[in-house]
Amino acid sequence: MVKNLIFTKNEIRFLRELVRHKVDFMIIGLSAAALQGAPVVTQDIDLWFADLANPQLAKALKKVKSIYVPPMGNNPPVFAGDDVKLFDIVTHVHGLGEYAGIKKQAIKISLDNFKVQVLPLELIIKSKQAAGRAKDKLVLPVLKDVLKTIKSEKQ
Repeated sequence: MVKNLIFTKNEIRFLRELVRHKVDFMIIGLSAAALQGAPVVTQDIDLWFADLANPQLAKALKKVKSIYVPPMGNNPPVFAGDDVKLFDIVTHVHGLGEYAGIKKQAIKISLDNFKVQVLPLELIIKSKQAAGRAKDKLVLPVLKDVLKTIKSEKQ
């Protein structure tokens, strides 16, 4: 079990509710990398969902006194509520295919007393390379080093 160093008690509670309500999602981005051992920090927790219209998502949000705010105009979809303020909803991941195909490659990581699906480090790297943003380029060497370490430990 991964010792929780990156999520607050309330964030863990929301993730647990998502799992309890069988909402199909993955943690991606640097939070996912940190869960796999990368020495990185991030200001948000990126979640990629199979279906934002899933009624179970609304039920999980209600349990943590939060709501889903759908996209409007140029504004992306967001969650509103104290327990979910650091969660970002991701609707497209650069360099990767559709959610359904990528989900098959997700890994499960234990948090507290439940498991979450996490985008594997290889795919986080691929996505950051495809996005090509300056902040992504800066973190790529660290992510690649961690991936090499993980692969060498498996051998």
